[in-house]
Formats: sequence, C-alpha cells, structure tokens
Amino acid sequence: MDEFLARALAGGLGLALVAGPFGCFVVWRRMAYFGDTLAHAALLGVVLGVALDMDFTIGIALLSLAVALLLGLMQRQRQLASDTMLGIISHGALATGLVALALMQDARVNLMGWLLGDILAIGWTDVAVLWGGGVVLLAALAVVWPTLVAMIVDEDLAAVEGHAVARARMVLMVLVALVVAAAMKVVGILLVTALLVIPAATARKFSRTPEHMAVLASVIGALAVALGLAGSWRFDTPSGPSVVVAAVALFVLSQARR
Repeated sequence: MDEFLARALAGGLGLALVAGPFGCFVVWRRMAYFGDTLAHAALLGVVLGVALDMDFTIGIALLSLAVALLLGLMQRQRQLASDTMLGIISHGALATGLVALALMQDARVNLMGWLLGDILAIGWTDVAVLWGGGVVLLAALAVVWPTLVAMIVDEDLAAVEGHAVARARMVLMVLVALVVAAAMKVVGILLVTALLVIPAATARKFSRTPEHMAVLASVIGALAVALGLAGSWRFDTPSGPSVVVAAVALFVLSQARR
C-alpha cells in the first residue's frame, strides 16, 4: 500500500471512530442542521487562517467553537426558532466567507479541497492530531454521557433527577463543533455532516442500547472510509465524496434488511 493511501486510511479510521458516538447524538437530538451550520461557518475559519497567517485547521476550530457558543446562547431567547437562527448563521457565514476570500486577492486557498475534502493530502502529523484529539473528545463525551442519554429520554425528567442539562447541552455542541473541524480535511465542508449522520442512522436499526449504537456507528463509519478510499483508488474519483457514497450505500443495504 502506498504511503499516502496508508495515511489517508489511518486518518479516516481515526475520524470515523470519533464521529460514530457523536453522530448518534446528532441523530437522536436532530442536530443535523446544526452540523451543516458549523460546516458552512467553517469557511470563515479558512478566512481567519489566511488573515492571521495560521494553520487553517486552527482557524476552523476557533470559528466552529465561536458559532457553537453563539448558538447555545441564542437558544435561550424565544424570539426566533432554532432552525431559523441556524439558517441565518449557516448561509450568512458561508456567503461572508466566500466574499472575504474573493476580496483577498493574494490568498492562495484550494477552495475545492476544503469544500469536498482532500483526505489523500493529510500527513502523519494530521493523523496523530486526529487520533490524539479523538481520544480527548471521546473522554470528554464519556464524562457527560449519562446526562446526555437521560436528556434523550426527557430533558425535564433529566433535570429533575439532578442532571446538569444546560451544561451538558453546551458541552455537546462544543464537542460536535470540534469533531466537525477535525473532519474538514477528510470529507470537506459540504459533506462533513454526512459522516456524522449516515453511519449513525445506519446503526440505529441494528442497535438495542445507546452504547451498542455508538460502537456500531463507529464500525460502519470505518467501513465506509475503507470502501470509499478503495473506490476512489480504483475509479479515480474524489476521495471525500467517495467515502460519503460508500456510507450511503451501506445505509441503503441496511434498509433492505427486514
């Protein structure tokens, strides 16, 4: 196996293992649009990286965190529905990022690479960051896991039982924002939510407990990465979209099972 393909596979598997459990909460709490909003806002993170001459991934992470915190604060007001706020921030941030990049005439940004992902271009440093950061994110998720699972059943009941519901909700949004930032190089801005949602949606049919679904979602995501990279290598197709197509194919096959 060529080294660049080995790096891509290692990085993709690391991301899939992390995205699985978080994707379950995205599915359970119907946060897919939230993931899309973070992904669209991430283009502003690229602009931030260009403006401050720093690594784009750091800029994306900072912007994703800012958007997650902003949404968490805005949800406390009742003047606008959550989906309306998400729509405004999502499309506004994407458009602002595109305009800002157009105004930066000296900027050298591979826009298609960020939109569709370029997993074949990641290095071993990126792989180490994905795996190391993934361990930290999963450890943080494990701390709030009991509260988040209780919230799935009934938020009011979880609060009565003594769970810190508001804090857990904010922590989840921040952690999902970091997962989205990490996924940018793999599947890109336009497809990042798919890697969170599709493996979890596939696993849901075969799972009896939240923990079982989280593990199975990671396994399905890892299989989608392997199949997607194999298809990309065999048919010379874009790697990020190929991973998502493989995930969709697994979902369709799962639905054929009675």
